[in-house]
Amino acid sequence: MPETHTTDPYTAADSYSKGDAAPALLTDTIGGVLARTAERVPDSLALVDAAVDRQWTYAEFRRDVRALAAGLLRLGVAPGDRVALWAPNRFEWVLTQFAAAEIGAILVVINPAYRRHELAYVLAQSGTSVVLAAERFRDADYAQMLTEVRAEAPELRTVVLFESAEFAGLLAEPTADESAAIDEIAAGLSASDPINIQYTSGTTGSPKGVTLSHSNIGNNGYFVGELVDYTEADRICLPVPFYHCFGMVMGNLAATSHGAAMVIPGQAFDPQTALAAVEKYRCTSLYGVPTMFIAELALLDTGAEFDLSSLRTGIMAGSPCPETVMRRVIDEMNMSQVSICYGMTETSPVSTQTRTDDPLDLRVGTVGRVGPHLEIKIVDPVTGDVLPRGETGEFCTRGYSVMQGYWNEPAKTAEALDADGWMHTGDLGVMGDGSNDDDGYVRITGRIKDMVIRGGENIYPREIEEFLYTHPDVVDAQVIGVPDEKYGEELMAWVRVREGAESLDADGIREFAAGQISRHKIPKYVTVVDEFPMTVTGKVRKVEMRAKSIEMLGLE
Repeated sequence: MPETHTTDPYTAADSYSKGDAAPALLTDTIGGVLARTAERVPDSLALVDAAVDRQWTYAEFRRDVRALAAGLLRLGVAPGDRVALWAPNRFEWVLTQFAAAEIGAILVVINPAYRRHELAYVLAQSGTSVVLAAERFRDADYAQMLTEVRAEAPELRTVVLFESAEFAGLLAEPTADESAAIDEIAAGLSASDPINIQYTSGTTGSPKGVTLSHSNIGNNGYFVGELVDYTEADRICLPVPFYHCFGMVMGNLAATSHGAAMVIPGQAFDPQTALAAVEKYRCTSLYGVPTMFIAELALLDTGAEFDLSSLRTGIMAGSPCPETVMRRVIDEMNMSQVSICYGMTETSPVSTQTRTDDPLDLRVGTVGRVGPHLEIKIVDPVTGDVLPRGETGEFCTRGYSVMQGYWNEPAKTAEALDADGWMHTGDLGVMGDGSNDDDGYVRITGRIKDMVIRGGENIYPREIEEFLYTHPDVVDAQVIGVPDEKYGEELMAWVRVREGAESLDADGIREFAAGQISRHKIPKYVTVVDEFPMTVTGKVRKVEMRAKSIEMLGLE
């Protein structure tokens, strides 16, 4: 195993580790990286959309990216303008991601599960001027919601739906002047320019816009791909959502920096379509959160047969992975080199990763070790002092991957990033076992914040509490996570209602929230109480609430 890198003032006994200095950091923009790849492997497969049975080579993919970039210029998009993208996984999503980067527009990615309340907030907060979107997805009418929120998003001037003739027109072949304009803009861009805003739920209410640069996400995708040995021979099956770093960075940018293919099995996850795509397109890598792999294994358990012999690797991330699931994925899905990644949106996202040649016990029992050009440490959450190896504390990271900040929110940025550039994750972890040869592998053991992870989705109770406060009968609300066999955790709301109000139950809360917040944020359980358990200083005791809820619901 490689040696742990330490520098003063840290010693080998400290919970600190520094990543390798090789390979070198990428200094190109995302568009520059794509251009080099398309020149190197023009005939290699770049993109597959299984749902519509379309494929692109790298030469064809870059051609269409530049065509859409020219189309955005015709819409008046300039470098630094915010272009929002709202759609499930489909080829237009990927073209838009790279077209915006080509001309320096800042891509605002919107969760496909968002509803009117959340949509209006992110469009206004980001100052989005142009939206590219699907017309609808499942039972959500995106076109209607976009019309409804126009008055609440004062800078929004243009909406183009993927299904429209207008979008088809944006893909027209660029004129010579348009191509020259794209080249001129690209020449003036820097890898340090902001290129992406991803909204992550906040503990203090509304979502925060994590602002990331070409260098942030371009390098993170590159190193993730390096650590699973991607080349142009690889084909990556991506059932994970593109709006999240897992899909657009660890998937798309890992692929394009190595000449590998991006394979979209469907607009949303389905175990049948995911494994069918692996078989049909001979994918070598498969991504997913643990619940996705659990669903795929369950499908195999029914006797369904798929040829998965082409698989060798993949990435599991998003929430802690049960060891038994990891072992079954390795043994039964032919993914002998599967990798575990840990991180957060604010760090582009990956900070630690297991390697393909790590011993099995480290790959199933840890989240790996620090990535290249990054530093990590475990600190006392109160004092900030670095802890000895083997002791539990807050996981912090520093380096190229750390966000530029929260969009237009310097105070919240300062709360997350300290003066020395360390990102404080709020997660509890332990590095090594206290021995001098533990190599800096990390286990994530819990969360300082009250974040709930439901099926790989990070949910912050404060955001939901703020929404519940808007109900006319709710005086106060507290939201906690309770165990759930399928999703890992589910949401439960404790609410206090105004005197004389009609009874309020889970059905009433769901009816109120429908169409306003994402389905996965709507509490499954609701209990109406007269008071919350409190400390002597007046703070709500969520630990006690959780224990009482588990007993009340008969959960294990």
